[in-house]
Amino acid sequence: MPEVAAAPEKAGKRMSNRTYLKELEKLEAELVHLQSWVIAKGLKVVLVFEGRDGAGKGGTIKAITGRVSPRVFRVVALPAPTEREKTQMYVQRYIPHFPAAGEVVIFDRSWYNRAGVERVMGFATDDQVQRFLRMAPLVERAMVDQNSIILLKYWLEVDMDEQTRRLQARITDPRKQWKLSPMDLKSYSRWYDYSRARDDMLRETDTAWAPWFVANSNDKKRVRLNIIRHMLNSIPYEVIKQEKITLPRRQKPGDYQEARLPLKYVPEAY
Repeated sequence: MPEVAAAPEKAGKRMSNRTYLKELEKLEAELVHLQSWVIAKGLKVVLVFEGRDGAGKGGTIKAITGRVSPRVFRVVALPAPTEREKTQMYVQRYIPHFPAAGEVVIFDRSWYNRAGVERVMGFATDDQVQRFLRMAPLVERAMVDQNSIILLKYWLEVDMDEQTRRLQARITDPRKQWKLSPMDLKSYSRWYDYSRARDDMLRETDTAWAPWFVANSNDKKRVRLNIIRHMLNSIPYEVIKQEKITLPRRQKPGDYQEARLPLKYVPEAY
């Protein structure tokens, strides 16, 4: 399909909420068209989201999934591995979540944990990290070539000051406190360790068959739109003509009468 048009505001200033919602509505309609095409053609799509803490991965994923079916667009956010999973082949616990035909699987952090948090926080040895960096491109080639998976990998890049502002907000805003984990606090002080880990990861795993796409996420609204637009332009699809739908006539009540049940109702406080 033709490329989805870019948002009209200048990149130098924060996008207004009004503009954001207007542009998002257009992209949401295209995401529904993409969903219909994925189902009709049996496509298998994997979206990988990585980035520093507070980079906006969760908000971007919510923007993608807000108007589509969770049975088609599945979000995978795995917890820390169990003791049993630690003894498995590293990618083994991710493979069961790969898509079947007609599915889009979104990884909110992925197998690249090994190249990032596990490396920086000492949960993986240098040898394990290096073996992962050699193995990941081979696994991804098998995903793309042998299993016909469309694989898109996004790294959300936030600067130091903006990350601080967002993590501070998690401390003071009760709605966001659940997002702040002890691991976030530990990793916050290791900015340059994460920078080195990111650089090595991108250098070793940015391949022709599974390239990385880096997105500036200092403006949350803008990065959400940019990534959705890029995703739509990266997956060829067509708008499927829908059959005209009309609601059928309701049945007549016949001998039905409303039951008088001793029900407990939710108080109408609003």
